[in-house]
Amino acid sequence: MRELTVPLPGERRVSRGMIAHLWTEMRPAQWAKNLTVFAPLLFAQQLFIPSALARAVFAFALFCGLSSAVYLLNDVLDYEQDRVHPEKRHRPLAAGHLTRGTVMGASGVLLVFVFGGALLLGRTVLFIFVGYWLLNLLYSLWLKHQVILDVFSIAAGFVLRVVGGAVVVPVEISHWLLVCTTLLALFLGFCKRRHELLSLGTDGDQHRQVLTEYNPRFLDMMIGIVTATTVMSYALYTVSEETVRKFHTEGLLATLPFVLYGMFRYLYLVYHKELGGDPTQQMLTDTPLLLNLGLWTLTVGIVLYWR
Repeated sequence: MRELTVPLPGERRVSRGMIAHLWTEMRPAQWAKNLTVFAPLLFAQQLFIPSALARAVFAFALFCGLSSAVYLLNDVLDYEQDRVHPEKRHRPLAAGHLTRGTVMGASGVLLVFVFGGALLLGRTVLFIFVGYWLLNLLYSLWLKHQVILDVFSIAAGFVLRVVGGAVVVPVEISHWLLVCTTLLALFLGFCKRRHELLSLGTDGDQHRQVLTEYNPRFLDMMIGIVTATTVMSYALYTVSEETVRKFHTEGLLATLPFVLYGMFRYLYLVYHKELGGDPTQQMLTDTPLLLNLGLWTLTVGIVLYWR
């Protein structure tokens, strides 16, 4: 009788293997994108207020779950294309380690927990989370096939993260923060499209249909425009009368060199090293970029919090 109630060792391995494959499919490394949730908290000078920090951490965790639910759904919708993609074919679903039903079920479970947690933070927060999910659903079904709009929709996702972080705390949403977030996301998005276009070559349309609407010259122009406007917008933010009056200092100008270096270093990786296909990976694995980001954060902290 005891043998009937104890799972077989082989069954345990299958269960653990499925969980491991689901974890990989959820792409936890991409959760770094959700750190933008903390930007309003940092610039509102409430980073060391326990209640505000706790709410921001909870919102970050919910965005991680929501973004993973989106990744799972997107992988199901792109199943056929991913199976012939040189890199994405190694994902557990495309490689045959998971079924589409299992992945869809996991996505649904994540959504239940995420929307329930968002409701605890307020109806406005729930609306933002639902809006983020709907935006990504529309992206998966239609927007990712529309030239330029595909990159704009990616940027909108980052803006919703920032807005969510501000509403959760709650703090006033700076229009400068929204502008700089949008431009930086457009910069990363166009760099990503350039890498995909060049790395996939003539087979690019089989993996991403919208790549037929892009060419290197056009993308280089877009990257040049958003690079210049991102740097200029951030520079104007640091010296604007509104910023100086709010923080009682012009010290944020000292953070501009880090922004300049970060943009130039990323362009170096895109054009010289032919990288940029995964912005998160570049941010987390390139030591100069990572060090520069840490120094920028430290400098911002000293300027805003040191008295």
